[in-house]
Amino acid sequence: MKAVQFTGVDQLRLADVDVPRIGPDEVLVALRSVGICHSDFELLEGRYIIPFDYPIVPGHEWAGQVAEVGREVTAFAPGDRVLGECVIGQQHFGFSISGAAAEYFVARPEWLHKVPDQLSDTQAALVEPFSCAYYAAAQAGNVNASDTVVVFGAGPIGLSCMALAATLGARVIAAEPDPLRGDLARQLGAEEVLDPTADSFAENVLEVTGGRGADVVMEASGQPAAMAATLEIAGFGARLVNIGIDVGRSATAKLGLIQSKQLRIQGTIGSPGVWPETLRFLARTGLDLTPMITGRYPLDRAPEAYAAARKAGENVKVHIEYGGAA
Repeated sequence: MKAVQFTGVDQLRLADVDVPRIGPDEVLVALRSVGICHSDFELLEGRYIIPFDYPIVPGHEWAGQVAEVGREVTAFAPGDRVLGECVIGQQHFGFSISGAAAEYFVARPEWLHKVPDQLSDTQAALVEPFSCAYYAAAQAGNVNASDTVVVFGAGPIGLSCMALAATLGARVIAAEPDPLRGDLARQLGAEEVLDPTADSFAENVLEVTGGRGADVVMEASGQPAAMAATLEIAGFGARLVNIGIDVGRSATAKLGLIQSKQLRIQGTIGSPGVWPETLRFLARTGLDLTPMITGRYPLDRAPEAYAAARKAGENVKVHIEYGGAA
């Protein structure tokens, strides 16, 4: 079978490998669609956040179909459409454990969820980034139509935050300097797009909020300057959630605003414990996140897909598809 392999730092190949064999408590999954994430490039560059060894098959945002189950597996059967969580205890699927960028791959039933009929394979492969937004909104608490939500960064998670907040009825303002991503932000629910690099950004937020500032701020860019700016554009008593990850860089911030505005600040990592709710939400609302997919490639052109995904100015989310993904 074909599989994407990272064989060393900046070494990527489409390899011919044996179809994996499963144990009695494992599931063999046939790929339908897998997204390429910024974290995949951290893995390829040898700087992922937990230990791993090359060679490794990437891919942690995926949808597939059960091809075979071990004799001890009772919750799934061949033909089931499934997706899976990527953080399994101390291991990360697609990072420290080989992932889904292959014709077939091994999973365990406790990682898996059945895909609702309302979601296509392509939509299902976007559940992982959306679940991070869902978890962040849950931590912000009761996001609703009374809120103005400012989201920093119109990457996949930021766009998911915008789409989620808009679906919940909130007024959404995107803080994003890139025109392509700004257009996607509008498609997915943002009413305003403001450039956070402009000197007048904080004043612009105050102007469009009638002087009140944001009720909820979701920082999904991972840029230290944006993290600092969240304090300035927040309104009194605002809820702030930091989703974007940065380790080691710094920015000057007006920390006194935390106290003077009585801000509540929460950091989130991933989406622990919310996948069933996330799937029910998507199935019930019909929220379609596929506009953020700016490139789709077959598995046999996977190296081209990764090259395209590196071009952040041209692409937001690139998917690799196999086996007739819808």
